[in-house]
Amino acid sequence: MTPAPDRYAVIGHPIDHSRSPWIHARFAQQTGERIVYSAIDAAPEDLAERVRDFFAHGGSGLNVTVPHKQAVLPLLQELSDRARIAGAVNLILRTDDGRLRGDNTDGSGLVRDLTHNLGVPIAAQRLLLLGAGGAARGIIAPLLTLHPAELIIANRSAARANELAREFTRFGAVRGATYAELRRQHFALIINATSAGLRQEVPPLPVAVFDAATVCYDLAYARDTTRFVQWAREQGVARSIAGAGMLVEQAAESFLLWRGVRPDTTAVLADLLAQ
Repeated sequence: MTPAPDRYAVIGHPIDHSRSPWIHARFAQQTGERIVYSAIDAAPEDLAERVRDFFAHGGSGLNVTVPHKQAVLPLLQELSDRARIAGAVNLILRTDDGRLRGDNTDGSGLVRDLTHNLGVPIAAQRLLLLGAGGAARGIIAPLLTLHPAELIIANRSAARANELAREFTRFGAVRGATYAELRRQHFALIINATSAGLRQEVPPLPVAVFDAATVCYDLAYARDTTRFVQWAREQGVARSIAGAGMLVEQAAESFLLWRGVRPDTTAVLADLLAQ
């Protein structure tokens, strides 16, 4: 009798927009791995119960998305080094002895998309990261390993931006700022890691930070485009990109950790963009 396929899912709130089930189905088809992958909508007050229930009933791994990337930490027995550094996870796997181990593939997914897929230079460039939540935490250290001239974390709360920057100073030149403090500054790359896009809003970013050479990148992904990507294009930047590539690349890294094989992302990303 053929055993049932291993079960995986993405958990977040809201979750109906997620393309992760489609992406992992393509990966499974490509690699011949027998898995099923679903989406779990869990409000914050239900998170612990839904995670425990998933693994208690044979689940093998979860991807974790907003707003749970930090809230899920108390439910885990182990963390990878990069998850510990980030203070946030986007992936949970069940170890052979039944322990729940958290990891974070967001940073590696973003870096691979920027450098391998898009050819965006990072070294010696000034970078601006918008937001100081769980989505931002996972990408700061990987970006700093590429040796930008400076990474500024902008947030409505100066205290929160500065606190987050202090956590990562050992990795490179990073500091916090409020949005108002960004006037008269210019950046080669601006990355939106806020949740404003879920509300069809844009961060309160002074338009003076944009110029014709700026590349803008939204960690969020939408089937059409995101509000931030559209707004940045209206400012006349060089390129404004939604996070489809990061979504696919971090998913491939998750698949590798779960199944021991890394799928080819080229065709999957091309199909996702075509949709």
